[in-house]
Amino acid sequence: MIQFDQVTKRYPGGIDALKNLSFGIETGEMVFLAGHSGAGKSTLLKLISGLERATTGNVMVSGHNLSKLRRSQLPFVRQHIGVVFQDHKILFDRNVFDNVMLPLDIIGFDRREAARRVRAALDKVGLLGKEKVMPIRLSGGEQQRLCIARAVVHRPAVLIADEPSANLDRAYALDIMELFKSFHQVGVTVLISAHDETLMEDYGRRILRLKEGQFTA
Repeated sequence: MIQFDQVTKRYPGGIDALKNLSFGIETGEMVFLAGHSGAGKSTLLKLISGLERATTGNVMVSGHNLSKLRRSQLPFVRQHIGVVFQDHKILFDRNVFDNVMLPLDIIGFDRREAARRVRAALDKVGLLGKEKVMPIRLSGGEQQRLCIARAVVHRPAVLIADEPSANLDRAYALDIMELFKSFHQVGVTVLISAHDETLMEDYGRRILRLKEGQFTA
C-alpha cells in the first residue's frame, strides 16, 4: 500500500528533512509515527499525500510512484487519500456541512449522492446535528472531528493524520484515536503522527520513530 525506497527530502539551503528512508505499510494496517518536533513527521506525511515530492528515492502509494508522476496525475491519486492536517485548514466562512462537502465538489460528485455521503461522514464523527453550525462555534475537539469527516467523506483507501490529538485534553484525544481505529477496522490503511507515545502504546500497533529524519529503534 505504502512503500518508501531510499527516500531523501532536501529543502532549500541543504536541509535534509528525511534521510534515505525505507519502510513499508501493508494494506489495511494501522501505524503510528512518533518523533520530536522537527524530526520529519510532517514531511513524511506530505510525501505520501503528494503535497511534497522526494528529492531522491521512490514513494509508492497504492501502486503509484509519486516520485515519478506528472503533476497533472496527482489529483487522481489524491482521491484515494484522506488527510487530516495539523493546522486543520477549516474554512471558517462555510458551515460544517459545506466544509465536508468541499472535497466532493472538487471531484464533481452528483449533488444528491454527495449530500448523503456528507451526512454519513458527519454521523460517523458525531456532528450530524451540527451541520448548519459555523466552525467558530465548535470546540477544539469538534473542529478536529470536522476535519476527520472531511478527510473520509470520499471514502479513501488511505487515511493519514498529522498530530490529530495535539492541543486536546486526554479524553478528547482518546475519542479521536477511537475514531481512527474504527476506520481501520473497516479496512482503511491508517497512519497517524503523534507526540504522545502513551496514546500510541494503548493500541498495540507498530510505531515508527523518527529522529532528525531517520528511523530509530
